[in-house]
Amino acid sequence: MPLRPGRCYRHFSGPAYTRKEYIPGIPQPKITKFTSGNPNGDYDYEVRLITTEIGQIRHNALEAVRTITLKTLTKRTGSETSFFMWILKYPHHVLRENKMMAFAGADRLQDGMRLSFGTPIGTAARIEKLGEILIVVKVKKEHLDFAKEALKIASKKLPLRTRIEIIPLRPIRQEVQS
Repeated sequence: MPLRPGRCYRHFSGPAYTRKEYIPGIPQPKITKFTSGNPNGDYDYEVRLITTEIGQIRHNALEAVRTITLKTLTKRTGSETSFFMWILKYPHHVLRENKMMAFAGADRLQDGMRLSFGTPIGTAARIEKLGEILIVVKVKKEHLDFAKEALKIASKKLPLRTRIEIIPLRPIRQEVQS
């Protein structure tokens, strides 16, 4: 069955469905790596992708964000050791779908709303507060524009609105001109 659009799972209601020991047949999340780059580097800035909406982000959207950010940063900076990227959200919530048949005569074959709890089809990360941080990228001063560009491209892959925040990791020196 084809994948439904992200708008079908963007909003949520009710408690999270996360008890994986009781749920059979949960597909593995597509996102497996949450950190990339050099974590021990000497960086000047931290660039954050922050949500401005409440909702859910599916695991395949998180993987798309990770790959496009990593690809853009690696291509622009020249190597994977000149930055550090960290994805902070994990897709814990299990998504369910009551699959319905959509062809002529399907009403005789399926039960409609009877036993409509649904089967697990994937996982999602829940954003429950405004201003939660999704991605942190640490870069040097010369790569700051590349990090902003990479996160701007990545934000287009998400179902929620986001903003980019830049935080200096060191005090900014004011040079006095004489």
